[in-house]
Amino acid sequence: MNIPPISEQELHAYADDRLDAARREKVEAWLANHPDMRQTVAEWRIHNEQLHRCFDPVLDEPVPTRLAEAAIPASRFSLGLAAAIAWLAMGGAIGYQLRGAIPSQGLPPTASLARQAALAHAVFSPEVRHPVEVAAAEEAHLVAWLSKRLGAELKPPHLSGQGFELVGGRLLPGEAGPVAQFMYQDARGQRLTLYVQRDAQDSSETAFRYANESGIGVFYWLDGRFGYALSAEMQKSELLRIATVVHRQLNP
Repeated sequence: MNIPPISEQELHAYADDRLDAARREKVEAWLANHPDMRQTVAEWRIHNEQLHRCFDPVLDEPVPTRLAEAAIPASRFSLGLAAAIAWLAMGGAIGYQLRGAIPSQGLPPTASLARQAALAHAVFSPEVRHPVEVAAAEEAHLVAWLSKRLGAELKPPHLSGQGFELVGGRLLPGEAGPVAQFMYQDARGQRLTLYVQRDAQDSSETAFRYANESGIGVFYWLDGRFGYALSAEMQKSELLRIATVVHRQLNP
């Protein structure tokens, strides 16, 4: 099928879910043959989600009384001053909201791994129609595709014994290259995700570490050139039990 070129404007509209169904299908067909742009669009979508998570709460906050009073000026000069104060106040509020939401460049590699994994979990685990790029029905294709992109063989664990079945997976942009995310779901609809990145430096550090990122629990560890992070909104003890099973399967 001869698919005409897609403009960058349409790609942005697709990432923002602003295309009608017919045009969206054409864009998706074009992206299927352009993996580099497909990854770029995925990065745009994650960026959009980050902005909404950071800024939407600020937009819903009531205007402070002192700023509301300043908005009733005695002169044009006062009006400009009040506006400047309001913008400065909003900038401070946005900066406060951003703390911890976007990874700091100075974070240790493992801490950054946990934060990125939690963010990816928060973005995709609530999705109903598109939680993954490739479904579990095509597991062989999913594993081969992600293994090729990460440059190493991946082995998604099977967690049916823990009550979770593989939903599928997707490719994500990481700080140092492509990252894989595998998603699982239990009979109640609860989801957990395994975030896999290939680290730049080999590490013999295999001990589990735990982080809680805005209610999302993350057990993460390094193993050779891989970094793993298991994320879910569940009790720490339960998540540790599953993380132990995952680790055992990845290191038989």
